Amino acid sequence: MNHLLTVLPASIPSPSQGVWHLGPIPIRAYAFAILAGIAVAVWLTSKRWVARGGQAEDVLEIAFWAVPFGIVGGRLYHVVTTPDPYWGEGGDPWKAIRIWDGGLGIWGAVALGAVGAYIGCRRLGVSFPGFADALAPGLLLAQAIGRLGNWFNQELFGAPTTMPWGLEIDWDVARTTCENAGITCTPDTLFHPTFLYEMLWNIGAALLLIFLDRRFRLGHGRVFWLYVVFYTLGRVWIEALRIDTAEEILGLRLNVWTSVLVGLGALIAFVIVGRRHPGREETVVLAAKEPETDDAAEPEPGD
Repeated sequence: MNHLLTVLPASIPSPSQGVWHLGPIPIRAYAFAILAGIAVAVWLTSKRWVARGGQAEDVLEIAFWAVPFGIVGGRLYHVVTTPDPYWGEGGDPWKAIRIWDGGLGIWGAVALGAVGAYIGCRRLGVSFPGFADALAPGLLLAQAIGRLGNWFNQELFGAPTTMPWGLEIDWDVARTTCENAGITCTPDTLFHPTFLYEMLWNIGAALLLIFLDRRFRLGHGRVFWLYVVFYTLGRVWIEALRIDTAEEILGLRLNVWTSVLVGLGALIAFVIVGRRHPGREETVVLAAKEPETDDAAEPEPGD
């Protein structure tokens, strides 16, 4: 045990900066994390989509619709559920569109992103539930990589901790966050690295989804519903550790309530879909609409 403790780091440092400049152009780590996550999700989804009978190029076509919808939805959810920095006393409404400063709500991103994906699937004539199943593990990996943006921005960290993997936070940032949360901290205080907890949880959940999908040949949207169940299970305890400003209901953060309700709904959906559609769909390509025929066809000559 003592040997293990000597191997563990005394703390996890935060990056000294999250923005670099190429001439007048700012290069932001947060944006790179999101783009890297999207790239990994597209890559993995393409492989899984082809294995289900789809075409690899379909994924980029659907992403063309889903990604912008998801980013807008994620930002809207964040601004609506955390309004004080934008509309509260001393807030700045202009910051509501400064997405590069951080702030994307996963529930808004998934909800509106699903609308975009549905549009893309309809245009291509492919199964939306089948595509959602192919996407689910990649979506978890995208979220895991995206959390690196929070690390670079030194945001959304957890409560003070004495664990050897505690996160170092710039004192000006830590002091403001602690004051807003009513917590006493010092320049030497370390914090729970919730970005790392969620990264590890999401990667583990993605691997578990892939295993269960192969083992039980899940289909008709059940992989996606499991994704929601697994993610919300992790989000409940990780969210409870965070000390950033958030709306609360009955003493619990809004995102905790959202995770509980959405997770229960996803579990019910998983069970219902499994009873109605056991196994995996035979094809993800929707049947083409048959051309309408005239019942009163003209008789053949001689009839």
